[in-house]
Amino acid sequence: MRKGSVRARAAAGATAVVAVALVAAGLVVIAVLRSGLADNARLKAETSARETAAQVTDVDARNVGDIDALGEDEPVQVVDGSGKVLGANDALRGRGPVADFNRPDKPDTPDSDDTEEPSSGDDDDDDERGADEQGADDESDEPVEVDRDSESGTVTFPVDDDGEVTYDRADAVADQDFSVVAVQSATRDGTPVTVYTGASLQAQEEAVSDVTRAMLIGLPVMLVVVAGVTWLVTRRALRPVEGIRGEMAAITASTDLSRRVPEPDTGDEVARLARTTNETLAALESSVERQRRFVADASHELRSPIASLRTQLEVGAAHPELLDVDGAVEDTVRLQGLAADLLLLARLDAGERPSDARVSPAALVREEVAQRAGDRHPVRVGELADGEVTGSRGQLARVLGNLLDNAQRHAASEVTVSVRRVDGSGSGSGSGSPEGGGPWLEVEVADDGDGVPEGERERIFERFVRLDDARSRDEGGAGLGLAIARDVAARHGGSLTLAPTAPSPRGARFRLRLPEAKAAPQR
Repeated sequence: MRKGSVRARAAAGATAVVAVALVAAGLVVIAVLRSGLADNARLKAETSARETAAQVTDVDARNVGDIDALGEDEPVQVVDGSGKVLGANDALRGRGPVADFNRPDKPDTPDSDDTEEPSSGDDDDDDERGADEQGADDESDEPVEVDRDSESGTVTFPVDDDGEVTYDRADAVADQDFSVVAVQSATRDGTPVTVYTGASLQAQEEAVSDVTRAMLIGLPVMLVVVAGVTWLVTRRALRPVEGIRGEMAAITASTDLSRRVPEPDTGDEVARLARTTNETLAALESSVERQRRFVADASHELRSPIASLRTQLEVGAAHPELLDVDGAVEDTVRLQGLAADLLLLARLDAGERPSDARVSPAALVREEVAQRAGDRHPVRVGELADGEVTGSRGQLARVLGNLLDNAQRHAASEVTVSVRRVDGSGSGSGSGSPEGGGPWLEVEVADDGDGVPEGERERIFERFVRLDDARSRDEGGAGLGLAIARDVAARHGGSLTLAPTAPSPRGARFRLRLPEAKAAPQR
């Protein structure tokens, strides 16, 4: 069993819990058994005491020793109010009052003079003294405690090999507890007496001992069974986990992300773990594949302007009069823009969070349009709703610039831009938002070009994707503008979508939707 393994911890934990439960249950069973048997013994002694008390009322004090109850095997003793033993069976004949047995100041020796000597009318003083000792309830039939120093009502007698009470120390082999009950009564001539009867607690002790022994033997066996079953069940349950771990280790060693871990058909937590692991592997494979394509496409895109710039410089070095300075500068600017796009994409992929600055989309539109004096087509500014969003001013300006650049490349005669406020349900002048909630500020950039084919409406947002009629890198760019714009919008909690062309059948309308910032508290 490996140290710290789940199987070992599960088996140890289950065994410990079962052990505590069994020990607690065993203690309760023993306590209930002991209490029940003690109650039975007490009830037996009380019944015998009441039967003896009933017989005592039919005889005079001098004849108490002749009653039938004194023939019982269990201890029976009748004592008058002065403490004189009027009668006892063989178990207690020759002994003093039972009430004095467990008292250290009373010797535990036989007193034959007190055993069968009946009381007479001359003992009135003794009777009165006994009545005072017994109290006002002497003539009641309520049982009283035997040992006034104890609440258990238990008296210890010496017993012989047969378990019978004996007072011959040579025959006594052990001390045995008896449940003794005292009942107050009176003889026919009015002498108050106390009837003591006892019932052996040996059956109780033997039963408790047997149960305890059985528990001590059965508990280890039960714990071994629990530990073994828990070990096997846990091992069976964790077997798929070991398969998942082994396959993950193999995938890590081989770097083959197309492999998948086995999915058990149990439908439990382990199956869900395997399914989630495979989903993670699929997402990781897709991410790695995108990164590979990105690196390959970036290398391809960078190679063209670098090669063009190198060619121009080599020609200029050999023939200075043929150096195309404007072309070299144009290639350098294009190379700089492509490098900036790649750097921004890398930062977005790394999870860079935008700043918390407050930006006005309407102000961004005015600034961007004012800076685009050299565009091929005029930019018409429509509605500019007031409002602010939270984010990076530079990144949002980059998004707006990319959308306007894309519109300029595809427009036939005109580009329009507007800013509107809409809510999550699509009320206002804009359409509904997939994000819900709101309010939102929506920037719409539209052109009157040929539009985007239905099958390309989502693909144009992928990296390094250009439509067939814009394959020229000089005219169509590197295919990163819309991809960057959508990533930036997502980082700002918004979205970038291509809206339907209706009511105009031509052109494309891109909608950048951003959550409106809450109004700043007034000071």
